[in-house]
Amino acid sequence: MSKVDTKLYEVLKERGLLYQCTDEEALKKMLESGVPITLYEGTDPTADSLHIGHCVPYCILRRFQKAGHKVLLLMGGATACVGDPSGRQELRKMMTKEQIAENIEKIKNTLKVFLDFDGDNPAVIVNNADWFKDYSYIDFMREIGVHFNVNKMLSSEIYANRIEEGGLTFFEMGYMLMQAFDFVHLNRSHGCTLQYGGGDQWGNIVAGVELQRKLNFANGTNINLIGATNPLLLTPEGKKMGKTERGAIWIDKDKISAYDFYQGVYQTPDACVEMMFALFTDVAMAEVREMIKTDIVAAKKRLSFEVTKFVRGEEDAILAQSMSENLFANGGDDAPIMEVAKAEFPMGICDLLFKTNIAPSKSEGRRLVQGGAITFKNEKVSDFNLQISADDIGDGALLKKGKKVFIKVKLA
Repeated sequence: MSKVDTKLYEVLKERGLLYQCTDEEALKKMLESGVPITLYEGTDPTADSLHIGHCVPYCILRRFQKAGHKVLLLMGGATACVGDPSGRQELRKMMTKEQIAENIEKIKNTLKVFLDFDGDNPAVIVNNADWFKDYSYIDFMREIGVHFNVNKMLSSEIYANRIEEGGLTFFEMGYMLMQAFDFVHLNRSHGCTLQYGGGDQWGNIVAGVELQRKLNFANGTNINLIGATNPLLLTPEGKKMGKTERGAIWIDKDKISAYDFYQGVYQTPDACVEMMFALFTDVAMAEVREMIKTDIVAAKKRLSFEVTKFVRGEEDAILAQSMSENLFANGGDDAPIMEVAKAEFPMGICDLLFKTNIAPSKSEGRRLVQGGAITFKNEKVSDFNLQISADDIGDGALLKKGKKVFIKVKLA
C-alpha cells in the first residue's frame, strides 16, 4: 500500500469539502498521523443510475483513497426497502428486493469512474442486506432500539417534513436505527472509524456516532467513531444540483451524449462553479477563484471540459468542446469532424447517431428521428430505418440534432 498523504485534511478544508464533523480535532489528528483509516459512505440504490449530483460523496472518497485510506461503499440493500425520510413530504415508493439488487449491479459500473476497485488498495462494496437479513426484529430492538429516544428522534430535521405533512410512519422511523447500526457493524467487521456523507444526512450520521457511545457505556468498550459531511451541491434556489433544463446530467455514457453532458455542466449556476471545481477537479482553488473573478464564462468552459474529461474521457471532452464552440460559429461550416471507417457503411441512421455521440443510445436516436429532430445533409430524416451508404457521406456530410447540435461525418 502506498504511503499515506498527511495533507488530506488541509486539502479538504482548503477546497471547502468538510462541512460538519462530530469531532474535527480528532479527525485532523487521524488524517495527519500518517496511519491509514477506513471510512465509508452509504447509498440507497433507489435508481439504476447516478447523475452528477449524486456523486459528490464519491469525489471526496476518491481523495481519501488516493491519499492511501481504505474506502468502503455501502449499498443499502436493506435500508432501501424502508426509504430515507430525510427531506421527504411523502412516503417513498416501495421497491422490490429484485429491483434493488438490479440497481446495485448497475450502479457498481458507474462508481468505477470515481474509485479504483483493483490494485493494492481497492475500494470495497458492502451491502447492509447481508447483515440485516438474519437479524430478528426482537433481537435488533433489544440490542439497538433500546438506545434511541423517540422524543429526540422526532425533533430531528430528518423527520421534519414528514411530521409537518402528518404522515410519518413507524416504518420510516426505523431508518435512523438501521443506518446508525450500519456504522457500528462496519466498525466491528472492517475497523471503520469515519462516515462521510451529504449535509442532509447529518442526523443519521450523528445517530451512529451516539449509538456507539451508548454501546461503549453498556459494554465497557472505548470505541470512538467520527461522522463528517460535505456541503450539498445546491442551486441558488436551494434545489439539489444534478438536473438542468436539458435533463439529468447522467454519469452513464449510454444515458447522455458527450455534448449534452458538457452542456449540462456548462449550465452550472455561477454561484456553484467554485464548488464544482473543488469537487470534480484538481485545479488549485486560488486559480479557480481568479478565473471566476476575471471571466466567469471562461471559467465555466474550463469547468465543463475538466468535468467531461474526468467522467467520460479526454476524447469526449474535446468532441463536446468543439461542438459547443461551433454553436456560435458558422452554422456548421466549421462543425467538428468525426471520421468513420468506410468499411462500416452502410450504417443505419440510429447507429450513426450513436456512433457520433449525438444520441446516447440507438433507442434514443430512434426517438429523435421520430420526433423530427434529425437532419442529414440538410434534409429532415423521417425514417429511423434509413441506411446511410459511403456514397451518401462522400467528401463529408453534416448530421444535425435540432438547430444547435451538429457534426460533420467523413470517411476514414
